[in-house]
Amino acid sequence: MPFAPTSIPSPDISSFALGPLTIHFYALCIITGIIVAVLLTNNRLTKRGAEPWVVVDIALIAVPLAIIVARIYHVVTHWDFYFGEGRNPLTALYIWEGGIAIYGALIGGAIGAWLGCRWTGIRFWTFADALAPGLLLAQAIGRFGNWFNQELYGLPTDLPWGLEIDYPNPAWPAGLPEGTLFHPTFLYEMLWNLLGVFVLLWAGHRLRLQWGRLFGLYLIWYSAGRVVWESIRIDPSDIILGLRTNVWAAILGVILGVVIMAVQKRRHPGYEPSPYRPGREWTPEGAVQSQDEIDYVDVSDPSTDVADEAEATSTAATK
Repeated sequence: MPFAPTSIPSPDISSFALGPLTIHFYALCIITGIIVAVLLTNNRLTKRGAEPWVVVDIALIAVPLAIIVARIYHVVTHWDFYFGEGRNPLTALYIWEGGIAIYGALIGGAIGAWLGCRWTGIRFWTFADALAPGLLLAQAIGRFGNWFNQELYGLPTDLPWGLEIDYPNPAWPAGLPEGTLFHPTFLYEMLWNLLGVFVLLWAGHRLRLQWGRLFGLYLIWYSAGRVVWESIRIDPSDIILGLRTNVWAAILGVILGVVIMAVQKRRHPGYEPSPYRPGREWTPEGAVQSQDEIDYVDVSDPSTDVADEAEATSTAATK
């Protein structure tokens, strides 16, 4: 590969041997992202009053389902990659070679998280809000793995940060000469996601977005950026009404995020009283609650829905 001082080189290797095992950098990025997301979510949930590390119980269900559905989503939207003429259908199982779709991961992860929350007693929307910044951070780390796999790059460019891709490459666009540089869309998305982490952390603290509204903001932020990056990518993808399938998915993500924020704001104008569903509250070991404490709710505390209901009742009585 010719040296280009004003470009971003791609790594020469994408894996390394460890005894009889082959370790892929892509997989390491995905695993690192999952670990970081679990740690950040645990910190946020614990601050809300949840049992420390309850997030692990939820992740045991959510993470496997997220990966499975993410792979299924990718295979379905890239059917000819695996089941076209001359293709080996077994490669649909080779997840270590890359190819998982974040929107599939969101669908599978949401199902798994809902099941995990039912198991642990955590409110689903509380968990989703706690997860949102960590999820975006995990996606940023995961995108770094695309660099090692030399995949998901964009249109040709002569910008100083153009990405070098090995030639020949199975995904190399026909007709382009060797030495062509491409938009590093993986890098654009990674930087957008990292910026989004700070936006979500700020919004969650400053605006007190609860009842799933912070997760709704996550969907809007990530999906809005994804519409842009997806529009300049040149890897093969199914086209529906002139748009790539992931562009449609991103548009739906923005709409869903707006709907969640609007509906949850209307349904829950107050703050969440607890990260747990009623009757499933967790009490720290050694702490003792009297029946009076259990029965008593301070309606002057704006963090409870009871406060909002009491205020509404009082207002109605004085009219």
